[in-house]
Amino acid sequence: MHVTWNQQLVKKENKSLCLNLIKNTAPISRAEIAQQTGLTKGTVSSLVSELLDKQLIYESGHGESSGGRRPVMLLLNEHAGYSIGIDLGVNYILGILTDLQGKIIHRINEKYVNLTFEDTLQIIKNIITTLMDIAPESPYGVIGIGIGAPGIINMEGDILLAPNLGWHNVSLKKPLEELFNLPVLVENEANAGAYGEKQFGLGQPYQNLIYVSAGIGIGAGIIMDGELYKGSNGYSGEIGHMTIQKDGMKCRCGNIGCWELYASEQYLLTKASEWKHGDTDQVHLNDLIELANQGNELAINLLNDVGDHLGAGIINIIHTFNPEQVIIGNRLTLAKKWIEPRVKKMISNHTLPFHQSELAIHFSDIDFSSSALGSAAFTTENFLRFMVQPD
Repeated sequence: MHVTWNQQLVKKENKSLCLNLIKNTAPISRAEIAQQTGLTKGTVSSLVSELLDKQLIYESGHGESSGGRRPVMLLLNEHAGYSIGIDLGVNYILGILTDLQGKIIHRINEKYVNLTFEDTLQIIKNIITTLMDIAPESPYGVIGIGIGAPGIINMEGDILLAPNLGWHNVSLKKPLEELFNLPVLVENEANAGAYGEKQFGLGQPYQNLIYVSAGIGIGAGIIMDGELYKGSNGYSGEIGHMTIQKDGMKCRCGNIGCWELYASEQYLLTKASEWKHGDTDQVHLNDLIELANQGNELAINLLNDVGDHLGAGIINIIHTFNPEQVIIGNRLTLAKKWIEPRVKKMISNHTLPFHQSELAIHFSDIDFSSSALGSAAFTTENFLRFMVQPD
């Protein structure tokens, strides 16, 4: 019998529906899949058989009986393959290897300062090579590489502008795909962070959330109705470059008075370096935090100051998007002790009461690796979509 394109498309969608249900709600039986999807038991049985043949799922034990034989339960084979996620920071590169459920198998964190694009690319290559070498044996091996990078990134994964890295119109995707012969997905790091939090972290209970990535620069990832919002060209979330001082400082992006000039890690380091009066030793965020813990008033006041500025920008985000949750992530969470109360006070004092109703403000754990996890999750989903294509 000739199978039409429409029939193939329907089969692909149904297979994807079954696979995602198993991935997100396992253990689950064939009968439960049929009940929840509305597909016939025969269709579900056929689709499940194909997924078993591809080793994407497996059978495990028996569930509770509702009167007949106890059903065989289905689970995702999280060890069918492994994904690499890279969080490309301005002063660090974090690489993780995850299974298909997002469990971190291994991580590598490299710190750097003011490297060229070529040198940065080489570090990324080294990290990926190491992670691939230590990936456990599996049916599909390493299935792809996801990279969360700061800056404006188009739908094709090209980095059009990364002002805090000094990059214009560069591509990580092409050279990495050529070297490793694997799919490479490049996404804005704040988008990746938002997705990581939504899938695995603090954002799981919420459908409408904003993830504010506060590091050397500031960006935002927007989740609306449970889905990542990227804008018409993929450029959404560049809130660090909204103007808050019309006569303010000049930003690396070319604009004047950008929010990230007053509410970022870079702001802290710039202000702290003024204390050193020409000393060439670089100031680090951890140094400021140590001083604040020792009661140094200059350090405490500076951290309080950046907390106020961060809160002021978040007020605008809340008034614009009316989210259920705002998550603050990236490097500034290391200074949560001082920044969190200032942010919450600013929001409480200056946000319209309607927008504060049922609003949650959370700080991500610096060890959670939101952006790297989100980048790996993009790659895993891309692989699973490919695997349900008609044979």
